[in-house]
Amino acid sequence: MQINRLTQQIQFIIEIDQLKQVMRQTLLIDGSRRENSAEHSWHLGVMAIALAEYAPEGVDIFHAIKMLLIHDLVEIDAGDTFCYDVQGNDSKVEREVQAALRLFGLLPADQARELRLLWDEFEAGETPTAKFAAALDRIQPLLHNQQTQGGTWRIHGIRRDQVMKRVAPVETGAPELWPFVLQLIDDCVTAGYIKESPAFTPVAGDYS
Repeated sequence: MQINRLTQQIQFIIEIDQLKQVMRQTLLIDGSRRENSAEHSWHLGVMAIALAEYAPEGVDIFHAIKMLLIHDLVEIDAGDTFCYDVQGNDSKVEREVQAALRLFGLLPADQARELRLLWDEFEAGETPTAKFAAALDRIQPLLHNQQTQGGTWRIHGIRRDQVMKRVAPVETGAPELWPFVLQLIDDCVTAGYIKESPAFTPVAGDYS
């Protein structure tokens, strides 16, 4: 029985190596190539350690690190969905749920349940720990785009309002970091890294 358990664990470890082949839109900070999802997950895990002092009350940092390290494993099957891809995001949940069933199911039942619960918690984004983890997941690519003079924002013509919607979870997940995020976005708009949002033009007769 113990040998069978180890066999399952090794199979899972071998399988998740594929995450290193899943390419994200985000550029490395040196701009040399796109980041892969394994690198992204590692970066987030270290971020959780470095920024632990900004976690709100009730956040379990070790739990957050585990969540961040496994949250993108589903991309092995589902692929990475660009956050600004409206059409791709329509089918994202269904694809990722099926991926979670298969990938976590490679593990012994107790570990499969543990990782699935971690993934579900992150996706639901309701606990303080999940909210903090989600905040870090939004800040990391923000830093990459700022450091690469616009990076994927420029490639895809992303506007301030789109970025603000994307980073909104930081306000509740890591409120002490929210002023930093707002200032960074302002600086990026000023530098021309992000397009300014289109001015609101009221419809004739609409004075609300």
